[in-house]
Amino acid sequence: MYQRVVVKIGTSVLTAGTPHLDHPHMVELVRQCAALHRQGKDVIICTSGAIAVGRARMGFPDLPPTLNHKQMLAAVGQSRLMQLWERYFEIYGLHVGQILLTRADVQNRRRYLNGRDTLLTLLEHRIVPVINENDAVATEEIKVGDNDNLSALVATLAEADLLILLTDQPGLFTADPRRHPDAQLIPEVDKIDETLKSLAGGSISGLGVGGMATKLQAADVARRAGADVIIAAGHAPNVITRAVAGESVGTRFPALKTPLENRKKWIYAGRKAAGCVVIDAGAVAALCADGRSLLPAGITAVTGHFERGDTICIQGADGRELARGIVRYSSHDLAHIAGLHSDQIVERLGYAYGPVAVHRNDMILL
Repeated sequence: MYQRVVVKIGTSVLTAGTPHLDHPHMVELVRQCAALHRQGKDVIICTSGAIAVGRARMGFPDLPPTLNHKQMLAAVGQSRLMQLWERYFEIYGLHVGQILLTRADVQNRRRYLNGRDTLLTLLEHRIVPVINENDAVATEEIKVGDNDNLSALVATLAEADLLILLTDQPGLFTADPRRHPDAQLIPEVDKIDETLKSLAGGSISGLGVGGMATKLQAADVARRAGADVIIAAGHAPNVITRAVAGESVGTRFPALKTPLENRKKWIYAGRKAAGCVVIDAGAVAALCADGRSLLPAGITAVTGHFERGDTICIQGADGRELARGIVRYSSHDLAHIAGLHSDQIVERLGYAYGPVAVHRNDMILL
C-alpha cells in the first residue's frame, strides 16, 4: 500500500521503559524493516536514544540537566547507538547510512536541498538511512526539540507516503489511558484542532523528550506534506509491517488531499517563525478567501525581531495563526509601513522591496 516509509522509534520503545536498551526488540524492529526492504519498499529509521545510551554507557552519573551535559551524553551514546543499528541490519544483509540533523539544516534552503539529495541517493542505492538529531552540537535555538518533529521533517525531505510514530501507547485516546481506564482509542483522525490537542499529554517516562502533543505536531506537518501518519505501540506484534500493509493499527492521520508544493513544504516544516504580524479583517478575507498576497496596508501590529527573508506567522485579531510565510521586509521596516498603501512605502522608508509584505507564493494558509 505504501512505498516509502519513515519509522520513528522513541526512547521508550528502544528501552521498554527501562534505563537500558532492549536489544531483542531492536532486532525485531529491524526484522520487520528488512521484510519491507525485501518487498522493494524504501525504509528510513528516525531513532531516538542517544542520550539514554550515553547515560547507560557512563554508568548513570548524577549530572545536572544542562544542555552541555546532555550534549556530552549524546556524544558518548550516538556512536554506540549507530553501531547497534548497523550490527542488527547487517544480520539481514542491509547497509545503513547515518545522517545527523538540526533545524538549521532545514531552515537554510540550500542545506535543505542538499539533505534531501543525500537522503534520496541513499535510498536509490538501497541503503537504509538512520537519522537522529545532532544533539552533540545542537543548541536550544537550532534544536528540532524532539524526534517526533524531526521525523516529520525527514518525511518531508524524503517525500515519504507514510510516517509511523512508534511509542509506548497504542495510539491517541479520548483521554489519558494511564489515568482514565475507560478511555477509548481513536482509530482515525481527519482534523487536528484545539479539541484534539487538549487530549494530548506530555512524556512521563522520563527517558524521552516527546509526548503525544509533539506527535500531533509531527502528524500535522507530515500530513500537509502528503504523508499518512500512524501513531502506534512499538511493542505491538508486527506493527511496522501491518501498518505498511494498510491494517488498522493505532491511530491513523490521513494525508491532506492537496499536499503542499515542495517550496511550501520547506517553509512549513523547516523554518521556525521569527516573529508575527497581526492583520485586519480585510486582509484576512484577502488571504483566506481570495488567495491574495499580504500587503502592508492590512497589518495592524508587528511582534518579534526578524529580517527580510525570515519566516513569520500571520495572525488574525483574535491571535489565531492563519498563515506562515517568508517576509519581504524586516520587522523594523514593517513597523514603519504597517497600515500604509503600497505606493507610500518609498516615501516612508526611502526604498522598497516591492508592494507586498508576504507574497502568496511564499505563504502557506493554515
